[in-house]
Amino acid sequence: MEEEKNSCCASSYHQKYIIIALIVLGLVAICIISLLREKIVNPQDYQVSFTAEGRVFAKPDIAQIVVAVKTDRVKEAVQAVQNNTEKMNLVVNKIKEFGIEEKDIKTTSYRLSPVYDYHRETGQQTLAGYDVYQEVTIKIRDLDKVGEVIEATTSVGVNQVGNISFTIDDTDEVKKEAREEAVIKAKAKAKEMADLTGLKLGKLVNVYESEDAYPYYRDYAVNAMAMEGFGGAGAVPSIQTGENEVRLQVTLVYEVK
Repeated sequence: MEEEKNSCCASSYHQKYIIIALIVLGLVAICIISLLREKIVNPQDYQVSFTAEGRVFAKPDIAQIVVAVKTDRVKEAVQAVQNNTEKMNLVVNKIKEFGIEEKDIKTTSYRLSPVYDYHRETGQQTLAGYDVYQEVTIKIRDLDKVGEVIEATTSVGVNQVGNISFTIDDTDEVKKEAREEAVIKAKAKAKEMADLTGLKLGKLVNVYESEDAYPYYRDYAVNAMAMEGFGGAGAVPSIQTGENEVRLQVTLVYEVK
């Protein structure tokens, strides 16, 4: 009996010890989790960031223009489509004469639309015919040919031109320059702030980058009436490419000692 009693007491003691140990471990775990959570949720208490922008200007090397053929008020839909297609085929062939490849010629819009006449006396509408509109976006890699392409295509049927934009084919080098400038500025800003406030900066712990390119854009829209007599007259428009501005922001994150 005495042995059973002693065994029971020992077992109860071990259980209490285990329970106390588990409670202590639980409290320690809660403290550790709370500290980690505080550091994750409120990193601003331990870190500071500095943002700067790099800006680089570069000449574009690709032009993109939209040319269109619009056929108005043809009685039969089939005839309207045929008339417009014949003109557009001439336009595409003319574009290819400048050495522009098929991959750089893309149809971006095509519409066949009925046209109605409204009779005020009766309040009714009658079908007057059909309009057809087809536009082609052209990518021109020789910028000296932009004006010539516009003049040549209008001579064979194009009666609308617009949305001329200029881009840089390979922006990696330009972005590299902008990135370098942004990093230098951000580091200088961090040093200046530390000198002014006495802030003790630790090691660099993170870097963020965001970019935004602002391409040079010129809208060159000419309607059919303005184009009358334009084709074949040697009136080659002068298109100015200007420069593209590439902007890139860099944020440097430092620990605070």
